[in-house]
Amino acid sequence: MAMKGNKLYSILRMKCPKCHEGDLFEDKNPYHLKKIAAMPEKCPHCGESFSREPGFYFGAAYVSYGLTVALWIAILVALLTFNALGWIEYGFFSHPVVFIVTGIASLILLLPLIYRLSRSIWISMFVKYDEEAGQAQKQQA
Repeated sequence: MAMKGNKLYSILRMKCPKCHEGDLFEDKNPYHLKKIAAMPEKCPHCGESFSREPGFYFGAAYVSYGLTVALWIAILVALLTFNALGWIEYGFFSHPVVFIVTGIASLILLLPLIYRLSRSIWISMFVKYDEEAGQAQKQQA
C-alpha cells in the first residue's frame, strides 16, 4: 500500500489530501446510502476546507465518467479472457446481453465506491500534501 505523502494514499484511503490524517467522508461505509455524500466542511486534523467553492465537485463527474468507462473496458476484457480460457461462452456480437447485464450489475454495485473515489481524486488534484499540516494542528491542541 502507498505510504503517507503519496497522492495514491489519500485517494484510496479517502483521507484529507493535505495532511493524510482526517477522513474525507463522515461515514467510512460507502454503502450507507443516507450518508454517501456527507463530507465535513473542514478536515478535523489540519482544517483544510473540503467545500472549496460552490460547484467544486461538479468536476468529479468527469472523473466518475472515466472510472465508469474503465470499468466497462475491464468487464469486456474479463469476459473475453474467460471465453479464451473456456470458462464461459462469450462473443461480443453473439452474446451482447451478457456484456450489458454484467456491466450494469457491476456498475450498480460499485456506484457508491465510484462516487466517493471520483470526489477523492478530484480534490487530490487541487490540494498538495503538506507534512507539517497535521503536525501543526497536533501542537496547538
